[in-house]
Amino acid sequence: MHGTLHKIIPALWVIWVIYWIISASRTKTDEQRESRPSRLLHYSLFLAGGAILISPNLLPPVFSKRQFTEYEAVYWLSAALVALGLCISCFARASLGTNWSAPVTLKHGHELIRQGPYRYVRHPIYTGLLLAIFGTALETGAWRGAIAFALITLGVLYKYKTEEQFLTRKFGDEYRRYQAEVPALVPGWP
Repeated sequence: MHGTLHKIIPALWVIWVIYWIISASRTKTDEQRESRPSRLLHYSLFLAGGAILISPNLLPPVFSKRQFTEYEAVYWLSAALVALGLCISCFARASLGTNWSAPVTLKHGHELIRQGPYRYVRHPIYTGLLLAIFGTALETGAWRGAIAFALITLGVLYKYKTEEQFLTRKFGDEYRRYQAEVPALVPGWP
């Protein structure tokens, strides 16, 4: 049973990656895109965090040593957080439709989406991914999980602030009203 448990979280991530790749092919053409240095900054943070999370030998062994006893309940909680987070991100991605892009981009005919999970937070893809990353980091039970989560969180914060600038320039007062009405990442947290 123990070996099967540890395959659930990687399987959830594989399913998510497949969905993400397939859905990425259906987007509008770009009108404006963030600069290359900007993309490199948040992608580097995401990749560094992801590499640390999935490769226990990247950091000195002390960072991969479990800090608490491995309990089955913690693993199930971790898997539930990963599943919930990935579902939120997929629902948000589907709600964006053809307006989605991996780099910060404005599309031709870009629309301001406020339905689905966008009623509760302005950046639900990031909310979902941070929840899933937190679940994955929790499952490691090691400092490398916390380090990976911190790096990815920094990347998300940088990227969402860049998106906010793009969307404010594009939608002006309409986006400012949205910012005043809906929190960025955590429902109910201004």
